[in-house]
Amino acid sequence: MSIRDINPNAEIVSKTQARAVNVAAGVGLLNVLKSNLGPRGTLKLLVGGAGQLKLTKDGLVLLKEMQIQHPTAALIARTATAQDDVTGDGTTSTVLLCGELLRQADRHVSEGLHPRILVEGLEKARDEALKFLTEVKVSYDDPTAMIENRDLLVSIAMTSLNTKIDADFSLALSEALVSAIQCVYTGPDDPIDLHR
Repeated sequence: MSIRDINPNAEIVSKTQARAVNVAAGVGLLNVLKSNLGPRGTLKLLVGGAGQLKLTKDGLVLLKEMQIQHPTAALIARTATAQDDVTGDGTTSTVLLCGELLRQADRHVSEGLHPRILVEGLEKARDEALKFLTEVKVSYDDPTAMIENRDLLVSIAMTSLNTKIDADFSLALSEALVSAIQCVYTGPDDPIDLHR
């Protein structure tokens, strides 16, 4: 029994065509967002259905406002949104990483590399990256010790802010942000009260 017997309107494409369509969806999303990266990234003007205008370079806003139909592009968008939900940053970087991995994987498969070998290589790279991160991470059992480490907090704030604003402003803003957090932090059992 063939697909045509079940659904006479079904489209039948070869695995090469299907792969090309999926890679094109991922690379298309990459091309839309790559110009947003960094403090010198360009702004995008979004026009809503009722004519409302929104000017942004935030990857999360762009992904939520875009009406993504393709399943592969939607999967990449959901991955980037999950990244933002967990860390509060990195949506554009996640899309760029996924899109470039798809582009490079397509290149290797079209040159004759078996997809299973490619997946094994990606899994090995993931394991090595996790091993490296485990080696270089700094753990804090006492949250108060981390709050008192001003240099670490400024570095964390600058890491996020450097992708959003110019470096000249990010240092001053990071310093002010850390001072504010250290001012309102009362202990690990109490949530930070921003209205204090």
